[in-house]
Amino acid sequence: MKLLEKEIKNNVLDSMINIIETKREQIIEENKKDLEAFNNNDQALYDRLVVDSTKVDGMIKAIKEVKDQEDPVNNTISNITLDSGLKITNKTAPFGTILIIYESRPDVTIEAAVLAFKANNKILLKGGKEAIHSNKFLEKCWHQALKENNLSKDWIKLLHLNRTETQDYLKNPPEKIDLIVPRGGERLISFVKEHATCAVLVSGRGNNFLYVDKNADWLKAIKVIVNAKTDKISGCNALDKVLIDKNIPDYQKKINELETMLNKLGVDILVDNKVSKILVNETEIDNKDIWFEEFLAMKIMLAEVDNEDTAINMINTYSGGHSSSIITENKSTAKKFMQQVDSTAVYHNASTRFTDGGQMGVGAELAISTDKLHHRGPLGLKQLVTNKYYVFGDGHVRTN
Repeated sequence: MKLLEKEIKNNVLDSMINIIETKREQIIEENKKDLEAFNNNDQALYDRLVVDSTKVDGMIKAIKEVKDQEDPVNNTISNITLDSGLKITNKTAPFGTILIIYESRPDVTIEAAVLAFKANNKILLKGGKEAIHSNKFLEKCWHQALKENNLSKDWIKLLHLNRTETQDYLKNPPEKIDLIVPRGGERLISFVKEHATCAVLVSGRGNNFLYVDKNADWLKAIKVIVNAKTDKISGCNALDKVLIDKNIPDYQKKINELETMLNKLGVDILVDNKVSKILVNETEIDNKDIWFEEFLAMKIMLAEVDNEDTAINMINTYSGGHSSSIITENKSTAKKFMQQVDSTAVYHNASTRFTDGGQMGVGAELAISTDKLHHRGPLGLKQLVTNKYYVFGDGHVRTN
């Protein structure tokens, strides 16, 4: 793959900033077509679909932030000379062609493309049918920016495929694809894993847990739970399950206080068979599958645990491996929890809502990876490259 000069890539991004600003109202109008056609009662999906002036500002900000970051390509990782005189240099290199499949969220059409392009990758965008008008218009904007800088529109392409055509595309891609990132719910991830023939980096599934330790500051616990659950229910970093240590002082009183607070905020509460003895008016779960479920709704589950060991085991069994938090004033317990819980991000006395590229100092992100290879966490600009060895010899041959 041809390596583009940093100046050329940044010129494309400057063009895109100007185009989006100029076409702001048209972008919003195209999005209104998608909103009017939306016939799903999924509030989280609808929230992600909306593009207003603030969302357009966010698109522009994302492009500017990526433009201002250092170019991640062709940077030297290591440089050694062996005793034989052989010189070996390891440098960062583009993946090649990245395919991202995502539901709703037209802003991903901007963020994914700007990151992949700045990292010198071709990007194939497969958005959901619910955002078709928004995505088609944003693709035209990208193609205009590329054309203004004498680059092929093949650098950034939207795949206009239905579900069956996408399945066929994954099984028999017409071009070489180096990495696929499914960004969405469990059904989307399973669909991609089943049909893809190249590397898949999983992203998007939450089902996040919070454990209230017996040594927790209860006011902190309430504050964090409310924020993590209600701040943005459509976020993959939103809270789903709360495990409460039965040994916390005034246990029943605190459970009742939490119920009152959540009810006031309009949060539906599910409870296990232990908490149900206290919160008799709430729905007791009757299906173990709920433990694995990501809610993406104003819904939360409350359960009782004996200690931090039980909480750690439950989180590692049921969670999506995205974000987990402990509320405690005991630093030793917090350390144990954070080391033993197998999640992408672990928190002490803080909301899971911070698992986000911008909040974690990465900047714009392609997705939040819950896989361990090649990277775990926000996939920012620096994470969209691989590496490549350059070996320089002078007639060197191996003799052993």
